[in-house]
Amino acid sequence: MDWYIEVLKKYAVFGGRACRTEYWMFFLFNFIITLVLSLVAGILKGAGVLGVLYSLGVLLPNIAVSVRRLHDTGRSGWWLLISFIPLIGAIVLIVFLVMDSQPDVNQYGPNPKMAA
Repeated sequence: MDWYIEVLKKYAVFGGRACRTEYWMFFLFNFIITLVLSLVAGILKGAGVLGVLYSLGVLLPNIAVSVRRLHDTGRSGWWLLISFIPLIGAIVLIVFLVMDSQPDVNQYGPNPKMAA
């Protein structure tokens, strides 16, 4: 849960790097919360407003942590736009997000693994 809160604290920080654990833990908690909100909306028959509000609330932190994750692999945050290419773009982006960090310092800052 600490990883999730940390990303929300840095909701508009697009500079720097984010390790794989930070990104994927945020993704996991985001998925779980969305699933629970969907179940609640299904039980309450049409109360999907909570899900929409939550999705809008975490949109900016999600983009920011994704950009920082791409920075950690040595890529520009603009690579996030590759996801707009149907199927292939999403696959390429997932491969980039799963890749290990660049060792040592890159143009986006020090390796977050070494800082911990």
